[in-house]
Amino acid sequence: MQLRATLGLIRSLAIYYNPWRRRQLHAFYAGILAPGALAFDIGAHVGSRARAMRAAGARVVACEPQQPFAGFLRRSLPRDIILVEKAVGPSETVARMSVSSLHPTVSSLSTSFTGEAASKPGFGHVRWDSSQEVQVTTMDRLIADHGLPDFVKIDVEGFELDVLAGLGQPLPLLSVEYLPAFIDRTLAVIDRLEGLGRYSFNPVAGEEGQFLWAEWRGPEAARDWLRGLDAQGGSGDLYARLT
Repeated sequence: MQLRATLGLIRSLAIYYNPWRRRQLHAFYAGILAPGALAFDIGAHVGSRARAMRAAGARVVACEPQQPFAGFLRRSLPRDIILVEKAVGPSETVARMSVSSLHPTVSSLSTSFTGEAASKPGFGHVRWDSSQEVQVTTMDRLIADHGLPDFVKIDVEGFELDVLAGLGQPLPLLSVEYLPAFIDRTLAVIDRLEGLGRYSFNPVAGEEGQFLWAEWRGPEAARDWLRGLDAQGGSGDLYARLT
């Protein structure tokens, strides 16, 4: 099992530390983060986005509970990136994460996500072959400890709504991963955000590093766009901006 976990780490490093992707991420975050802005990276994985945020001039708090990734980040992240080796959820607790050793980007605290994924397009080759006990904190606790962030990136494989359940105030700017096979989860995130404040939205497809829309649009436009996605299409990030 240790060998599979190591292979999963190596695979992720090869994917996310591609030089072209790193330059693209740096340029994108430089366009949305002012120097000195505070950014939370929830689900930091191998830290590529946390590093890009830092390179853009942001102060970064990175959250990653999964081993061996948390250990890799502890050893390799710049010292001025604050690493929190915890998941983020609705309450401060201990939980069990379902782990895919060879495809660790889809490890999740959501049992319903892993249960449904086997029948979804693009997940037929994935196996959740182990589990890890992880500490869980909340967005409200992170804010109390580190301050209100200017931007929060959330990429937690079906657990996004649970992350937002632990948040009691609106955020200026955030992103959540969308998966076309799980669009109902992203629609629920929009509903949750509407309960916190008035938001406009803009998607980024895959790792393209640019917004799809020239202008930010309201929640109904975002819902319509999400519902129109091909279930077998690629993932991306939906950005939400407080207006």
